[in-house]
Amino acid sequence: MYWCCAQVEPYRDQLAWHCLTLAGYKIYQPLLREHRRSHGRKIIATPPLFPGYLFVWVVRGWWDARWSAGVRRLVMDGEVPAHVSDAVIAEIKSRERNGFVELPKPRGLAPGTRVRVVSGPLSAQIGMLAVLRPHERVLVLLNLLGGQQRVELAQSAIEAVE
Repeated sequence: MYWCCAQVEPYRDQLAWHCLTLAGYKIYQPLLREHRRSHGRKIIATPPLFPGYLFVWVVRGWWDARWSAGVRRLVMDGEVPAHVSDAVIAEIKSRERNGFVELPKPRGLAPGTRVRVVSGPLSAQIGMLAVLRPHERVLVLLNLLGGQQRVELAQSAIEAVE
């Protein structure tokens, strides 16, 4: 008895889950809980932690799982499915709260953090991080020219002030 990993066909997670369950396999698919905005509304989405994959508990044989509807393939180690350690599954399950995996919050910069500009013409200025933007860019509020000014900088050009 061991855990293995099945790659499922795109958008057919539920079909694969259903067919594998009917074939007698125990399935585990860890889910995340994300707060998003869609068309101006706040919604809670529950995407899988590993999109396109399910963990399958194999008791007897794995062949039926391989040919189950919705399953593209099993992740193999040579001629047999690669075993997923029980410790890995236990670690993922230990992070679950109310059925959803809680990932550790990324440490570092967050809006509202006091920062110092470390390079460029504004070096040594201290301000407040306003927004983290895509492509490693940040928006910083600096006291310049007699008022608070928004300045967009590279994320590598600032550091947090203690």
